[in-house]
This record gives sequence, structure tokens and C-alpha cells, in this order.
Amino acid sequence: MDPELPGDESWLVKTEGVPLPRQTTEKWDQISAFQARPDDLLICTFPKSGTSWIQEIVDIILHGGDLQKCDQLPIYERSPFIELFLPKPVVSGVDEAEAMPSPRVLKTHLPAPLLPPSFWKQNCKMIYLARNVKDNAVSTFNFHRMNKLLPNPGDWNNFLEDFIAGRCWYGSWFDHVCGWWEAKNHHPILYLFYEDMKENPAQEIRKVAEFLRFELSELVLSQIVQHTAFKSMKANEMTNFTTLPSSILDHSVSSYMRKGTVGDWKKHFTVAQSEWLDTICAQKLKNGPSFRTQL
Repeated sequence: MDPELPGDESWLVKTEGVPLPRQTTEKWDQISAFQARPDDLLICTFPKSGTSWIQEIVDIILHGGDLQKCDQLPIYERSPFIELFLPKPVVSGVDEAEAMPSPRVLKTHLPAPLLPPSFWKQNCKMIYLARNVKDNAVSTFNFHRMNKLLPNPGDWNNFLEDFIAGRCWYGSWFDHVCGWWEAKNHHPILYLFYEDMKENPAQEIRKVAEFLRFELSELVLSQIVQHTAFKSMKANEMTNFTTLPSSILDHSVSSYMRKGTVGDWKKHFTVAQSEWLDTICAQKLKNGPSFRTQL
């Protein structure tokens, strides 16, 4: 176990300096050798940043607004999570992706420097969705509580310190959002913000459609906004992850889709914690993206 990582978290192993789940690091050669195809679309996020939300939006756009086609399979089967290796019934992401016909929509939480090189070489289109660090930390804390494959997060105060220090899975939130922010200067990456999507979903969905070179009628756009609203996705078993066994995700502890709001962090952070994190953000995001923590 890496002595720099917190608690009894032998499930985390550093790969090129980034803490990743042990199952992922054990298959790292297979992941890094993954062969992207030129028409792949890659959805990239730091965990708990609205990943399923943008996946569902993209899937509906690519199916021309046909909601029935999108509701035939759970979201995690429609866009494989390439670095995920879990016990059955969940198939490994790499195997699932390799078996999928083109064009593929794939998902990753990897920071830009760890992305399999073939994605850059093939000049694949990518969509990155970022969420403010305060809400992201709270969402990750609650996800650890209900995900039985992750260690119990323990005390909120200690968890927050570990999260901000980059001692949780996928490492530093700051490195992640800034790494992808810089990468968009050199590659076809649409960089979106969770807060913008909450404030004006129609505007942001139209951005996605234009990036994918799809034209949306006002009717289809309205349908997508309605179908991908948080309340709708939370009630949809094809997007709310209730199709996974409780031995993996225990929804009696916390819903996979818990609140989906901007500003829920205020119920968890002390004033001192908020001010402490504001100071860190001012320093670490100086040349990176700008975030809103409330609407």
C-alpha cells in the first residue's frame, strides 16, 4: 500500500503518480494499449461530475431524439467505461468496448496524461464535463457511502482533506480539470460545465449537438431537455443504476442520483472549510477554468 494514501485503502495504487483502483492498475497494460477508432466519441469527467447526464444527452442526440432506442439498455452498457474492471455481471470496459460496433461512445475518468495514446493519435472527438470542486467533493463522499466496491469514506472532515489533497481515486481534481482544459487547445474537445447545464440545459445541449454535427429541431431539443432533467433520469431505471445488484450499489444508503443540484455543498462545508478551499482554488485555477459554486 502506498503510505501517502489514506487509511486502509489498499484498493488504490498509484499509476504514473495518480491513485487508481487496484483492478485498473493491474490491467494497465491492456488499458494503455486500447485501440481507439477515428469515429469514437469519448466522454471524459472527474468522477461524480454529471457523467451519466452527458452520456444520456449524447446518446439521445446520436439516435435523433428516439427515446425508445435509448431506453433499451442501461446507460453503462451503451457507453462502456474503458478502465473499469469489476466482478461479474459487469463486463470489463475494455472487452465491452472492443466488442462494440462503430461508431462507439466511450466513457473515462482518466486524467488527460493517462488517456490511452490511440485516442490522441486518432484525433477522436471528446466531451469533457467539469463540476465545481465543492459539490463534487460532497457527491463523491456520498458515492463512497453507497458504492460497496469503494471504502467507507469515514468522517467528512478527513475525507474532504484527502479529496482536496488528491488522495482519492483519480487523484487531484485540480490536475484533472486543468489537464483537460489545456488539452482542448490541441485536440477536438468540447469542454462543458455542470453549472451551465443546470442553468440553461437547452443552450448546452445545442452546443453538444453542434459539436457532433447534428441538427436538432426545437421539438426534439425540448424532448431531450425534459428526458434528461434530473427528476426524469432519477426515475428511469436505464439511467439511475438500480439495475446493478445491491452488492455493488446500495441505494438504501444513498441514491446513485442523489440531488443533482448546484450549491448542496453549503449543507456540508463549514465556513472555515469553504474559505480554505476558496484560497486553494484561487491559486490552483489561476490559469485554468473558472467555476461557479452557486446559481
